[in-house]
Amino acid sequence: MVTTSKKLVISGYYGFRNSGDEAVLKSILTALEEESQRSNVTIEPIVLSIDPEWTTSMYGVRAVHRMKLKEVREALKESDGLISGGGSLLQDATGLKSIPYYLGVIKLAQWLKKPTFIYAQGIGPVNRKIFNPMIKSVFKSCTYVSVRDEQSADYLRRLGLKWNQIHVVPDPVMGLPLPDKASVDRGHESSASLDHVPAETGIPAVTNDAVQVSQQQVSQQQVHTEAAVDKHAKLPVIGVSVRFWEEDRKELTAIAAGLKKLAAKKAVHLRFMPFHLPDDVQASRFMMEMLGDVTSKGSEVSITEDLTDPQQMLEEVSRCDLMIGMRLHSLIYAASQYVPPVGISYDPKIDQFLLRLDSEPAGSTTTLDGDKLAVTVAKLLDQRSQWLKEHEDQITSLKQEAREPAKQIITYLGRKG
Repeated sequence: MVTTSKKLVISGYYGFRNSGDEAVLKSILTALEEESQRSNVTIEPIVLSIDPEWTTSMYGVRAVHRMKLKEVREALKESDGLISGGGSLLQDATGLKSIPYYLGVIKLAQWLKKPTFIYAQGIGPVNRKIFNPMIKSVFKSCTYVSVRDEQSADYLRRLGLKWNQIHVVPDPVMGLPLPDKASVDRGHESSASLDHVPAETGIPAVTNDAVQVSQQQVSQQQVHTEAAVDKHAKLPVIGVSVRFWEEDRKELTAIAAGLKKLAAKKAVHLRFMPFHLPDDVQASRFMMEMLGDVTSKGSEVSITEDLTDPQQMLEEVSRCDLMIGMRLHSLIYAASQYVPPVGISYDPKIDQFLLRLDSEPAGSTTTLDGDKLAVTVAKLLDQRSQWLKEHEDQITSLKQEAREPAKQIITYLGRKG
Protein backbone atom coordinates (compact mmCIF):
# COMPACT_ATOMS: atom_id res chain seq x y z
CA MET A 1 0.00 0.00 0.00
CA VAL A 2 1.37 3.37 -1.04
CA THR A 3 1.46 5.91 1.79
CA THR A 4 0.84 9.59 1.17
CA SER A 5 1.87 12.45 3.47
CA LYS A 6 -0.51 15.31 4.22
CA LYS A 7 0.12 18.56 6.05
CA LEU A 8 -2.67 19.83 8.29
CA VAL A 9 -2.70 23.24 9.96
CA ILE A 10 -4.41 23.12 13.38
CA SER A 11 -5.98 26.30 14.73
CA GLY A 12 -7.11 26.77 18.34
CA TYR A 13 -6.28 28.40 21.66
CA TYR A 14 -2.85 26.81 21.83
CA GLY A 15 0.37 27.80 23.55
CA PHE A 16 -1.34 29.72 26.36
CA ARG A 17 -0.60 27.03 29.00
CA ASN A 18 -4.29 26.32 29.51
CA SER A 19 -4.43 22.64 30.43
CA GLY A 20 -7.87 22.16 28.90
CA ASP A 21 -6.98 23.61 25.51
CA GLU A 22 -3.59 21.87 25.51
CA ALA A 23 -5.44 18.63 26.21
CA VAL A 24 -7.64 19.32 23.18
CA LEU A 25 -4.55 19.74 21.00
CA LYS A 26 -2.88 16.61 22.38
CA SER A 27 -6.12 14.67 21.88
CA ILE A 28 -6.42 15.80 18.25
CA LEU A 29 -2.77 15.00 17.52
CA THR A 30 -3.09 11.57 19.13
CA ALA A 31 -6.33 10.74 17.34
CA LEU A 32 -4.92 11.81 13.95
CA GLU A 33 -1.78 9.74 14.49
CA GLU A 34 -3.70 6.64 15.53
CA GLU A 35 -6.20 6.91 12.67
CA SER A 36 -3.41 7.53 10.15
CA GLN A 37 -1.73 4.31 11.25
CA ARG A 38 -4.86 2.47 10.12
CA SER A 39 -4.77 4.09 6.69
CA ASN A 40 -2.42 5.00 3.87
CA VAL A 41 -2.16 8.63 5.05
CA THR A 42 0.50 10.09 7.33
CA ILE A 43 -0.15 13.49 8.91
CA GLU A 44 2.36 16.30 9.39
CA PRO A 45 0.70 18.78 11.78
CA ILE A 46 1.44 22.52 11.77
CA VAL A 47 0.03 24.13 14.91
CA LEU A 48 -0.90 27.80 15.17
CA SER A 49 0.38 28.78 18.62
CA ILE A 50 0.99 31.92 20.66
CA ASP A 51 4.31 30.29 21.69
CA PRO A 52 5.54 28.13 18.79
CA GLU A 53 8.80 27.11 20.47
CA TRP A 54 6.98 25.86 23.56
CA THR A 55 4.39 23.99 21.49
CA THR A 56 7.12 22.32 19.43
CA SER A 57 9.03 21.27 22.55
CA MET A 58 5.87 20.00 24.24
CA TYR A 59 4.42 17.95 21.36
CA GLY A 60 7.28 17.45 18.90
CA VAL A 61 5.37 19.07 16.04
CA ARG A 62 5.98 22.07 13.85
CA ALA A 63 4.34 25.30 15.03
CA VAL A 64 4.05 28.88 13.75
CA HIS A 65 2.94 32.05 15.49
CA ARG A 66 -0.82 32.38 15.40
CA MET A 67 -0.73 36.19 15.30
CA LYS A 68 1.79 36.58 12.47
CA LEU A 69 -0.34 36.69 9.33
CA LYS A 70 2.51 35.96 6.94
CA GLU A 71 3.50 32.81 8.83
CA VAL A 72 -0.12 31.65 9.05
CA ARG A 73 -0.70 32.29 5.35
CA GLU A 74 2.48 30.46 4.31
CA ALA A 75 1.58 27.49 6.50
CA LEU A 76 -1.90 27.32 4.97
CA LYS A 77 -0.54 27.66 1.41
CA GLU A 78 1.72 24.62 1.79
CA SER A 79 -0.88 22.59 3.69
CA ASP A 80 -3.49 20.07 2.56
CA GLY A 81 -6.16 21.49 4.84
CA LEU A 82 -7.08 23.23 8.08
CA ILE A 83 -8.51 21.87 11.33
CA SER A 84 -10.27 24.46 13.48
CA GLY A 85 -10.83 23.28 17.02
CA GLY A 86 -11.69 22.08 19.36
CA GLY A 87 -12.79 24.01 22.39
CA SER A 88 -15.06 27.05 22.72
CA LEU A 89 -13.48 29.14 19.98
CA LEU A 90 -16.57 30.80 18.55
CA GLN A 91 -18.00 32.72 21.49
CA ASP A 92 -18.19 36.38 22.46
CA ALA A 93 -18.56 36.00 26.25
CA THR A 94 -14.86 36.69 26.86
CA GLY A 95 -14.48 39.43 24.26
CA LEU A 96 -15.11 40.51 20.69
CA LYS A 97 -11.89 39.24 19.11
CA SER A 98 -12.26 35.45 19.29
CA ILE A 99 -14.96 34.95 16.66
CA PRO A 100 -13.39 37.22 13.98
CA TYR A 101 -9.96 35.68 14.57
CA TYR A 102 -10.96 32.02 14.26
CA LEU A 103 -13.40 32.67 11.38
CA GLY A 104 -10.67 34.69 9.68
CA VAL A 105 -8.23 31.78 9.80
CA ILE A 106 -10.87 29.44 8.35
CA LYS A 107 -11.82 31.94 5.63
CA LEU A 108 -8.18 32.43 4.67
CA ALA A 109 -7.82 28.69 4.20
CA GLN A 110 -10.98 28.64 2.07
CA TRP A 111 -9.69 31.50 -0.07
CA LEU A 112 -6.58 29.37 -0.64
CA LYS A 113 -8.84 26.52 -1.82
CA LYS A 114 -7.99 24.31 1.16
CA PRO A 115 -10.49 21.90 2.76
CA THR A 116 -11.55 23.09 6.21
CA PHE A 117 -12.59 20.82 9.08
CA ILE A 118 -14.42 21.94 12.24
CA TYR A 119 -13.25 19.59 14.98
CA ALA A 120 -15.68 19.04 17.89
CA GLN A 121 -16.19 22.70 18.68
CA GLY A 122 -18.50 24.08 21.32
CA ILE A 123 -20.17 27.10 19.74
CA GLY A 124 -21.52 29.96 21.79
CA PRO A 125 -22.64 31.87 23.55
CA VAL A 126 -22.92 34.22 20.59
CA ASN A 127 -24.66 37.27 22.04
CA ARG A 128 -24.07 39.71 19.18
CA LYS A 129 -26.22 39.08 16.12
CA ILE A 130 -23.61 40.63 13.83
CA PHE A 131 -21.59 37.41 14.13
CA ASN A 132 -24.38 35.06 13.00
CA PRO A 133 -24.13 35.67 9.22
CA MET A 134 -20.34 35.49 9.43
CA ILE A 135 -20.44 32.06 11.11
CA LYS A 136 -23.10 30.85 8.68
CA SER A 137 -21.11 31.92 5.61
CA VAL A 138 -17.86 30.31 6.77
CA PHE A 139 -19.38 27.06 8.06
CA LYS A 140 -21.42 26.48 4.91
CA SER A 141 -18.15 26.30 2.98
CA CYS A 142 -16.50 23.83 5.37
CA THR A 143 -15.72 20.32 4.23
CA TYR A 144 -16.64 18.74 7.57
CA VAL A 145 -18.39 20.16 10.63
CA SER A 146 -18.50 18.50 14.03
CA VAL A 147 -19.62 20.02 17.34
CA ARG A 148 -19.41 18.69 20.87
CA ASP A 149 -23.03 19.16 21.99
CA GLU A 150 -26.58 19.35 20.70
CA GLN A 151 -26.91 23.00 21.68
CA SER A 152 -24.11 23.94 19.28
CA ALA A 153 -25.74 21.85 16.56
CA ASP A 154 -29.11 23.54 17.17
CA TYR A 155 -27.47 26.96 16.87
CA LEU A 156 -25.96 26.04 13.49
CA ARG A 157 -29.28 24.61 12.28
CA ARG A 158 -31.02 27.87 13.18
CA LEU A 159 -28.44 29.63 11.01
CA GLY A 160 -29.48 27.46 8.08
CA LEU A 161 -26.98 24.59 8.03
CA LYS A 162 -28.63 21.30 7.13
CA TRP A 163 -28.94 18.67 9.86
CA ASN A 164 -26.82 16.17 7.89
CA GLN A 165 -24.00 18.71 7.60
CA ILE A 166 -23.46 18.70 11.35
CA HIS A 167 -21.96 15.82 13.32
CA VAL A 168 -22.40 15.81 17.11
CA VAL A 169 -19.43 14.14 18.82
CA PRO A 170 -17.90 14.16 22.32
CA ASP A 171 -15.16 16.60 23.29
CA PRO A 172 -11.81 15.33 21.91
CA VAL A 173 -10.37 15.09 25.42
CA MET A 174 -12.70 12.18 26.19
CA GLY A 175 -10.34 10.16 24.00
CA LEU A 176 -7.06 11.36 25.53
CA PRO A 177 -5.00 8.42 26.84
CA LEU A 178 -2.96 8.42 30.02
CA PRO A 179 0.78 9.00 29.52
CA ASP A 180 3.22 6.14 29.47
CA LYS A 181 5.00 5.47 32.76
CA ALA A 182 8.31 6.99 31.64
CA SER A 183 6.75 10.36 30.84
CA VAL A 184 4.82 10.32 34.12
CA ASP A 185 8.02 9.73 36.06
CA ARG A 186 9.79 12.55 34.23
CA GLY A 187 6.90 14.91 34.93
CA HIS A 188 6.82 14.09 38.62
CA GLU A 189 10.56 14.61 38.94
CA SER A 190 10.43 18.00 37.21
CA SER A 191 7.51 19.27 39.29
CA ALA A 192 8.37 17.74 42.67
CA SER A 193 9.53 20.99 44.23
CA LEU A 194 7.03 23.18 42.38
CA ASP A 195 3.98 21.93 44.30
CA HIS A 196 5.27 23.24 47.63
CA VAL A 197 3.31 26.04 49.24
CA PRO A 198 5.70 28.22 51.31
CA ALA A 199 5.09 28.32 55.06
CA GLU A 200 4.76 32.10 55.03
CA THR A 201 1.37 31.82 53.30
CA GLY A 202 -0.07 30.68 56.60
CA ILE A 203 -1.68 27.59 55.08
CA PRO A 204 -0.95 24.59 57.32
CA ALA A 205 0.30 21.32 55.88
CA VAL A 206 -0.17 22.29 52.23
CA THR A 207 2.47 20.65 50.05
CA ASN A 208 2.95 18.27 47.18
CA ASP A 209 1.12 15.12 48.25
CA ALA A 210 0.41 16.97 51.51
CA VAL A 211 3.96 16.39 52.78
CA GLN A 212 5.65 19.36 54.46
CA VAL A 213 8.82 20.04 52.53
CA SER A 214 10.98 23.08 53.10
CA GLN A 215 13.32 24.44 50.48
CA GLN A 216 16.21 22.81 52.39
CA GLN A 217 14.46 19.41 52.27
CA VAL A 218 13.93 19.18 48.50
CA SER A 219 16.66 16.53 48.20
CA GLN A 220 14.63 14.35 50.61
CA GLN A 221 11.42 14.73 48.59
CA GLN A 222 11.33 11.13 47.39
CA VAL A 223 11.68 9.73 50.92
CA HIS A 224 8.89 11.94 52.24
CA THR A 225 6.64 11.21 49.27
CA GLU A 226 7.03 7.44 49.65
CA ALA A 227 6.19 7.76 53.35
CA ALA A 228 3.06 9.71 52.48
CA VAL A 229 1.68 7.16 50.01
CA ASP A 230 0.39 4.80 52.69
CA LYS A 231 -1.02 7.73 54.67
CA HIS A 232 -3.05 9.03 51.75
CA ALA A 233 -4.13 5.61 50.55
CA LYS A 234 -6.72 5.81 53.35
CA LEU A 235 -8.01 9.26 52.42
CA PRO A 236 -10.50 9.86 49.59
CA VAL A 237 -8.89 12.27 47.13
CA ILE A 238 -11.13 15.13 45.99
CA GLY A 239 -9.77 17.05 43.02
CA VAL A 240 -10.67 20.76 43.01
CA SER A 241 -10.44 22.93 39.89
CA VAL A 242 -11.47 26.55 40.44
CA ARG A 243 -11.17 29.86 38.67
CA PHE A 244 -12.03 33.48 39.42
CA TRP A 245 -15.41 34.42 37.98
CA GLU A 246 -17.76 36.45 40.19
CA GLU A 247 -16.31 39.81 41.24
CA ASP A 248 -17.22 39.29 44.88
CA ARG A 249 -15.74 35.75 44.85
CA LYS A 250 -18.96 34.36 46.28
CA GLU A 251 -18.65 31.15 44.25
CA LEU A 252 -15.23 30.42 45.76
CA THR A 253 -16.49 31.34 49.22
CA ALA A 254 -19.37 28.87 48.82
CA ILE A 255 -17.08 26.09 47.57
CA ALA A 256 -14.68 26.69 50.46
CA ALA A 257 -17.53 26.62 52.96
CA GLY A 258 -18.75 23.33 51.52
CA LEU A 259 -15.32 21.75 51.58
CA LYS A 260 -14.69 22.98 55.13
CA LYS A 261 -17.96 21.44 56.29
CA LEU A 262 -17.16 18.19 54.52
CA ALA A 263 -13.64 18.03 56.01
CA ALA A 264 -15.07 18.60 59.49
CA LYS A 265 -17.17 15.44 59.18
CA LYS A 266 -14.98 13.23 56.97
CA ALA A 267 -11.20 13.04 56.56
CA VAL A 268 -10.37 13.79 52.92
CA HIS A 269 -7.42 14.86 50.79
CA LEU A 270 -8.31 18.08 48.96
CA ARG A 271 -6.10 18.23 45.85
CA PHE A 272 -6.25 21.62 44.11
CA MET A 273 -5.52 21.42 40.38
CA PRO A 274 -5.00 24.72 38.54
CA PHE A 275 -5.86 24.27 34.86
CA HIS A 276 -5.08 27.78 33.60
CA LEU A 277 -1.79 29.26 34.71
CA PRO A 278 -1.21 31.48 36.60
CA ASP A 279 -4.79 32.65 37.28
CA ASP A 280 -6.08 29.33 38.63
CA VAL A 281 -3.11 29.05 40.98
CA GLN A 282 -4.18 32.35 42.53
CA ALA A 283 -7.80 31.21 42.75
CA SER A 284 -6.71 27.94 44.35
CA ARG A 285 -4.52 29.69 46.93
CA PHE A 286 -7.35 32.12 47.67
CA MET A 287 -9.58 29.17 48.52
CA MET A 288 -6.89 27.37 50.49
CA GLU A 289 -6.51 30.41 52.72
CA MET A 290 -10.27 30.43 53.34
CA LEU A 291 -10.17 26.74 54.29
CA GLY A 292 -7.68 27.38 57.07
CA ASP A 293 -6.47 24.39 59.09
CA VAL A 294 -8.45 21.29 58.17
CA THR A 295 -5.85 18.87 59.55
CA SER A 296 -7.37 18.63 63.03
CA LYS A 297 -9.93 16.12 61.73
CA GLY A 298 -7.35 14.22 59.68
CA SER A 299 -7.85 15.98 56.32
CA GLU A 300 -5.03 17.22 54.10
CA VAL A 301 -4.66 19.88 51.39
CA SER A 302 -2.25 19.95 48.44
CA ILE A 303 -1.84 21.65 45.07
CA THR A 304 -0.36 20.86 41.67
CA GLU A 305 1.53 23.82 40.31
CA ASP A 306 3.23 24.61 36.99
CA LEU A 307 1.77 21.40 35.56
CA THR A 308 1.28 22.18 31.86
CA ASP A 309 1.51 18.75 30.24
CA PRO A 310 -2.13 17.69 29.67
CA GLN A 311 -1.45 13.97 30.05
CA GLN A 312 0.33 14.48 33.34
CA MET A 313 -2.66 16.49 34.57
CA LEU A 314 -4.90 13.68 33.34
CA GLU A 315 -2.80 11.28 35.41
CA GLU A 316 -3.34 13.50 38.47
CA VAL A 317 -7.10 13.54 37.92
CA SER A 318 -7.20 9.77 37.43
CA ARG A 319 -5.94 9.34 41.01
CA CYS A 320 -8.94 11.22 42.43
CA ASP A 321 -12.05 9.65 43.89
CA LEU A 322 -14.12 12.66 42.82
CA MET A 323 -13.56 15.95 40.97
CA ILE A 324 -15.18 19.29 41.84
CA GLY A 325 -14.67 21.52 38.83
CA MET A 326 -15.43 24.94 37.44
CA ARG A 327 -13.15 24.37 34.45
CA LEU A 328 -14.94 22.32 31.78
CA HIS A 329 -11.95 20.14 31.04
CA SER A 330 -11.43 19.25 34.67
CA LEU A 331 -14.85 17.58 34.45
CA ILE A 332 -14.05 15.98 31.10
CA TYR A 333 -10.71 14.68 32.43
CA ALA A 334 -12.56 13.18 35.37
CA ALA A 335 -15.32 11.54 33.36
CA SER A 336 -12.83 10.10 30.87
CA GLN A 337 -11.07 8.38 33.78
CA TYR A 338 -14.34 7.17 35.32
CA VAL A 339 -14.03 9.67 38.19
CA PRO A 340 -17.37 11.22 39.25
CA PRO A 341 -17.46 14.93 38.27
CA VAL A 342 -19.24 17.58 40.34
CA GLY A 343 -19.63 20.66 38.18
CA ILE A 344 -19.98 24.29 39.24
CA SER A 345 -21.54 26.11 36.29
CA TYR A 346 -20.36 29.52 35.13
CA ASP A 347 -21.11 28.89 31.45
CA PRO A 348 -23.69 26.80 29.54
CA LYS A 349 -20.91 24.51 28.31
CA ILE A 350 -20.65 23.04 31.82
CA ASP A 351 -24.35 22.15 31.83
CA GLN A 352 -24.16 20.80 28.29
CA PHE A 353 -21.31 18.42 29.05
CA LEU A 354 -22.89 17.13 32.25
CA LEU A 355 -26.13 16.58 30.33
CA ARG A 356 -24.28 14.03 28.20
CA LEU A 357 -23.73 12.10 31.43
CA ASP A 358 -27.39 12.53 32.45
CA SER A 359 -26.17 14.83 35.22
CA GLU A 360 -26.48 18.47 36.22
CA PRO A 361 -24.26 20.96 38.06
CA ALA A 362 -24.21 21.11 41.85
CA GLY A 363 -25.01 24.80 41.39
CA SER A 364 -24.03 27.89 39.47
CA THR A 365 -21.51 30.54 40.46
CA THR A 366 -24.39 32.84 41.40
CA THR A 367 -26.53 30.37 43.37
CA LEU A 368 -24.15 27.75 44.81
CA ASP A 369 -24.96 26.68 48.37
CA GLY A 370 -21.94 25.41 50.32
CA ASP A 371 -24.00 23.17 52.60
CA LYS A 372 -25.70 21.49 49.65
CA LEU A 373 -22.33 21.03 47.94
CA ALA A 374 -20.98 19.26 51.04
CA VAL A 375 -23.98 16.92 51.07
CA THR A 376 -23.65 16.20 47.32
CA VAL A 377 -19.94 15.40 47.58
CA ALA A 378 -20.32 13.22 50.68
CA LYS A 379 -23.16 11.27 49.08
CA LEU A 380 -21.24 10.74 45.85
CA LEU A 381 -18.15 9.56 47.73
CA ASP A 382 -20.27 7.00 49.56
CA GLN A 383 -22.00 5.88 46.37
CA ARG A 384 -19.04 6.02 43.99
CA SER A 385 -19.31 2.36 42.97
CA GLN A 386 -22.98 2.83 42.14
CA TRP A 387 -22.17 5.93 40.06
CA LEU A 388 -19.54 3.97 38.14
CA LYS A 389 -21.93 1.09 37.52
CA GLU A 390 -24.50 3.51 36.08
CA HIS A 391 -22.08 5.46 33.88
CA GLU A 392 -19.31 3.06 32.84
CA ASP A 393 -20.81 1.94 29.52
CA GLN A 394 -21.86 5.48 28.67
CA ILE A 395 -18.36 6.86 29.25
CA THR A 396 -16.71 4.05 27.31
CA SER A 397 -18.95 4.84 24.35
CA LEU A 398 -18.10 8.57 24.53
CA LYS A 399 -14.37 7.78 24.59
CA GLN A 400 -14.73 5.75 21.39
CA GLU A 401 -16.90 8.35 19.65
CA ALA A 402 -14.37 11.10 20.42
CA ARG A 403 -12.12 9.73 17.65
CA GLU A 404 -14.77 10.09 14.94
CA PRO A 405 -13.65 13.51 13.57
CA ALA A 406 -10.09 12.26 13.11
CA LYS A 407 -11.42 9.20 11.30
CA GLN A 408 -13.54 11.35 8.97
CA ILE A 409 -10.65 13.71 8.18
CA ILE A 410 -8.19 10.90 7.47
CA THR A 411 -10.76 9.15 5.26
CA TYR A 412 -11.33 12.36 3.28
CA LEU A 413 -7.61 12.99 2.77
CA GLY A 414 -7.10 9.35 1.78
CA ARG A 415 -9.72 9.64 -0.94
CA LYS A 416 -8.04 12.78 -2.26
CA GLY A 417 -4.77 10.89 -2.61
